[in-house]
Amino acid sequence: MGKIAKENFPLTGLACAACAARVEKVLASAPGVKTAIVNFATSSANVEYDRDKCSPLDLQRLVRDAGYDLLPGDMAERAEKQRREDYCRLRTRTIWAIILSLPVVIIGMGFMHWEWADPIMFILSTPVVFVFGRQFFIGAWKQLRHRSSNMDTLVALSTGIAWLFSVANMLFPSWWLKHGIHPHVYFEASAVIITFILLGRLMEAKAKSNTSSAIRKLLGLRPDTVVRISSSGEQVEVPLADIICGDTLLVRPGERIAVDGEVIDGESHVDESMLTGEPIPVSKRRGDKVFAGTVNENGALRYEAREIGESTMLARITRMVQEAQGSKAPVQRLVDRIAAIFVPVIITIAAIAFLIWWFLDPVDGVTHALLAAVTVLIIACPCALGLATPTAIMVGVGKGAQLGILIKDAEALETAPKVDAIVLDKTGTLTVGRPEVVKIERCREFSEADAILASLEGMSDHPLAHAVTRYFETAPLLDITDFRNVSGRGVCGDYAGRTFYAGNLRFMKENGIPVSEDVLSRNREITRAGNSIVWFADSEGVISLLAISDPVKADSVAAITSLSKMGIEVYMLTGDNSATAEAVAREVGIIHYEAEVLPEDKAAFVERLKREGKCVAMVGDGINDSAALAVADLSIAMGTGSDIAIEVAGITLVSADLAKIPVAIRLAKATVRTVRQNLFWAFIYNIIGVPIAAGVLYPVNGFLLNPMLAGAAMAFSSVSVVTNSLLLNRKKF
Repeated sequence: MGKIAKENFPLTGLACAACAARVEKVLASAPGVKTAIVNFATSSANVEYDRDKCSPLDLQRLVRDAGYDLLPGDMAERAEKQRREDYCRLRTRTIWAIILSLPVVIIGMGFMHWEWADPIMFILSTPVVFVFGRQFFIGAWKQLRHRSSNMDTLVALSTGIAWLFSVANMLFPSWWLKHGIHPHVYFEASAVIITFILLGRLMEAKAKSNTSSAIRKLLGLRPDTVVRISSSGEQVEVPLADIICGDTLLVRPGERIAVDGEVIDGESHVDESMLTGEPIPVSKRRGDKVFAGTVNENGALRYEAREIGESTMLARITRMVQEAQGSKAPVQRLVDRIAAIFVPVIITIAAIAFLIWWFLDPVDGVTHALLAAVTVLIIACPCALGLATPTAIMVGVGKGAQLGILIKDAEALETAPKVDAIVLDKTGTLTVGRPEVVKIERCREFSEADAILASLEGMSDHPLAHAVTRYFETAPLLDITDFRNVSGRGVCGDYAGRTFYAGNLRFMKENGIPVSEDVLSRNREITRAGNSIVWFADSEGVISLLAISDPVKADSVAAITSLSKMGIEVYMLTGDNSATAEAVAREVGIIHYEAEVLPEDKAAFVERLKREGKCVAMVGDGINDSAALAVADLSIAMGTGSDIAIEVAGITLVSADLAKIPVAIRLAKATVRTVRQNLFWAFIYNIIGVPIAAGVLYPVNGFLLNPMLAGAAMAFSSVSVVTNSLLLNRKKF
């Protein structure tokens, strides 16, 4: 057995899900490849392969032979640049297609009998079909080479036939006139079909354009260089890639920690909100663990590298997001599968109709045969089929934006109605995310107590100190001397010849402050409520206790109640302690909750619910939630949270209002219902229209559908789909 490697390769040239399936099949059949999973949403391939049997260049060669491209090595930036360029080109083609199609439609609908109507429509529609719509013909050719078909095949076939038939009628109208039939052109049909489908592709490309930015931002949390300390004590700045396990590293105040490790010297506070989601920095001293990507706040730390590269917690979170992010919309997959059967069926029906008319009608067989075949191909145009999903999604997403709900993709809309379990992060989701003083227990009367405490805490950078100074913002600032900051304990300083202390209970005991049983009783009561406590004292005893809490949002209770009424089970996860978790859960009415949960635990919890058969939605606002958001069936981010959470999430609540979650689910249900209605009518239209176009009614009542009427029916099917989608705007959620 050779050396097994697992890599993620960017792909280019994927036009649809069928393309992704083709590349996946090619990669999976390559020598030495154990598994290959192609993700169309992220245009990437996760490949596990034997390095002794194949190389990235071998894989690239195979993918290129199939008509696509694979970028070996660290070429994510190049792939992203190419995707941006492709999007810009698609947008340009769409705009020009709209500009040229509008006059074609106007002439075709209102001035079709004008002498120069046909030549002008020919001149304007030709670049729309064969220049701005060339990607459909290229895609159809690729599918044909591999004996397959997809939506590109439908678009290319229908628009190509309509255009060719129109050109023939324009150049040789006498043939039809000889048989008593007015020659009609369908330039407007071919141009409008291309334009509408381009619009749909543009929407899809826009939705997928940000899928890789979350990964880039996660990787951006790692510093490029780090200070390494040699055995002689020399400090040298080296690239991150040069670090090995066991190296001694230095992180200064304000810098990000480079790798996972253990503190061997120094004291500081480290902002670990990217991991825990909690706003309060964690005290670090000798023996404590530190993690890559976290921010050192106020003191220099020396630490030993323990986990590097892909082994760090940040790298694991990044990998989980990368593997779980992006997915295929189930309804669109169904449409693609049906389209693969639909095309050969329509071609077969057209051929059968042609042959039957040719043999059974000895007088006008050829005329009727050609008319029936062309009418079948025109009426079977996939315009309605292609518009069914994107138009409903466009309206649903637009309605969501009006309501302050940003929906990232179709999969989020399709999944939301199925949700029966929702997992909420506490900090920043159920709570405000900023510590505040909620209560003061005064143990001794002292006139200048508040001013002294505000002045003392005003000299500290700790978040709890900031909460105190905000609370006493109107108090006068006094001159504190001999100020000292004891990391992980508190602060102290002198005023008017007396020493005052502010910090935790441990700090009080270490400084010999007498603590009565009454004060301890008050401390226990505050702690049971889930609050953090700042003790304020002098050498004579405790002056006051300040209860500090991250308050619950005003809309949290109503949102939880609404979700429960919808039959959705609500779970709360938090990195905070059990007492705080219990207090918040009790206040908002949540039965199921877990405390002291790390990011990997959150993702595992979501996976556990999924294994139990639940459709799980995860709601979060921090980088720490990104892994859980990625593995959830539906991910919802608060708009006030981190960019990473927002990028990973399928739905973002702009105002961070939890009450929007039930609204989003109701909107999704209505949108999915509209998509299904659209697909139903699109297929019914073809099921009824195609046999009529083939002439099935002719033996009964002599009716033979004119291609012009087929074009009108095709246009009506598209209008009905769009109109049904627009009805979403009138619904109340």
